[in-house]
Amino acid sequence: MKKLGALITLFFVFTMGFAQGNSGKILPSVNVKTITGESFNTSAINNDGNPVIISFWALWCHPCIKELTTIADVYEDWQEETGVKLYAISIDDARSTAKVGPLVNGKGWDYEVLLDPNGDFKRAMNVNMIPHTFVLDGKGKIVWQHTSFSEGAELDLIEIIRKVKKGEDVSSH
Repeated sequence: MKKLGALITLFFVFTMGFAQGNSGKILPSVNVKTITGESFNTSAINNDGNPVIISFWALWCHPCIKELTTIADVYEDWQEETGVKLYAISIDDARSTAKVGPLVNGKGWDYEVLLDPNGDFKRAMNVNMIPHTFVLDGKGKIVWQHTSFSEGAELDLIEIIRKVKKGEDVSSH
């Protein structure tokens, strides 16, 4: 039992330290695809000075789909209040990417959906677990990130977005 506790503690410390590793960095330049198959370079992710959410997800990840569906219910309000824009990055492999569009349309997600079937952007962003959500400030710098999703986590996320919009520090959140 002590070994399990030690492993959990080690995992938590590693994950938290890892999560802080990208803070303050600008997005890497990686070519991915749009949902319609066009090439898109991740350095073009921006939102005219407003906050950006980047959420890595996959079809097989139930917490990912729950997170994006939960946010979809309040996304229009969030956009009105803060101007935030969400990019949902599917890490599904090439065999599965054809299923991404139908799921997105069926869920009514009004996000920018990008496909990363080779995992190049995922690796460049040090994403090991999904869902993995990043928040960028208006200048495109990563200011916050989080892995996992649970009920109510969207309330924490909008608080982060509000602070970022106001130019407040979110590193301690």
